[in-house]
Amino acid sequence: MLLDPVQYLLGILSGSLVGLSLGLFGGGGSILAVPLMVYVVGVPAPHIAVGTSAFAVAANAAGNLLAHARRGNVIWRCALIYSAAGILGAFVGSGLGKALDGEKLLFLFALLMGVVGVLMFRSRRNPGTPGATCNREKAPKVLAYGAATGAFSGFFGIGGGFLIVPGLVASTGMPILNAIGSSLVAVTAFGLTTAISYAFSGLVDWPLAAVFIGGGLFGGLVGTRLAGLLSAGRGVLHIAFAGLIILVALYMAARTFTTFLQ
Repeated sequence: MLLDPVQYLLGILSGSLVGLSLGLFGGGGSILAVPLMVYVVGVPAPHIAVGTSAFAVAANAAGNLLAHARRGNVIWRCALIYSAAGILGAFVGSGLGKALDGEKLLFLFALLMGVVGVLMFRSRRNPGTPGATCNREKAPKVLAYGAATGAFSGFFGIGGGFLIVPGLVASTGMPILNAIGSSLVAVTAFGLTTAISYAFSGLVDWPLAAVFIGGGLFGGLVGTRLAGLLSAGRGVLHIAFAGLIILVALYMAARTFTTFLQ
C-alpha cells in the first residue's frame, strides 16, 4: 500500500503520540494508533490499520519497557506470568478478529474502551500495595487475567495495555506505576503475537510501521518521565488514563455507529 509523503509525516507525528501514551500509561498506544491510522493518516483498510498498529505498538512498548526498567518500575515475575498466559489468547483472538467486518470491529473496540475507562476512574482512590508480588496464591488469578486480556488484545488487534494495567492491579494489588512498567512486557508480547498473525495475512504496512516507531521512540522518552512525576499525586494517573480511554472511545463510537447498524 502506497501513501503520499504527507501521510508518512502524519504517521511520524501520530507515532510520537502513541509513544507518549505508552511511556506515560504503559498502554493506550493501540487505542490511539488504530484511530490515528484510520482517521488521521488515512489508511483505507481497517484491518491493515489494526495489523500495522500492532507491530508498531509492540516495538514502541519494548523501547519504553527499557526506560521503565531502569527506573525500577517493572515487577518481572508478575509481568512474565501475565504475558505467558496471554500469548495463546492473543493467537486465538486475532484469528476471530480477522473474520469480523472491520468497521464493526472498531465499534466494538470503542464500547470495550468505554467500559474499561469507567472502571479505571472508579478505582482512582486505590493506591495499591507497594512491593506486591505474584506468589502461589495470586498466580491462578494472574494467569486468568492474562489469558483473558490476551484474547481481547488479539481480537481487537491491540497491544492491550489499557486492559493489562487494570488487570495487573486487580490480580496482584500492585501500585499503578508498577503496573504501567510491568504491563509493557505483555504489551510487547501481545502486540508481536497479533502482528505476526496479521503479517502472514499481508495486513501490515511496513513503511508506515517504521515511521510510527521512529516517532514513538521520542514520545516514549517524554512519557516515561511524566509518569514518574504524576505518580506522586494521588489518583492522578488513574484519572488521566481513564479520561484518555473514554474520550477516544466516544470519538470512535461516533464515527462507526452508523456502519455498525447496517
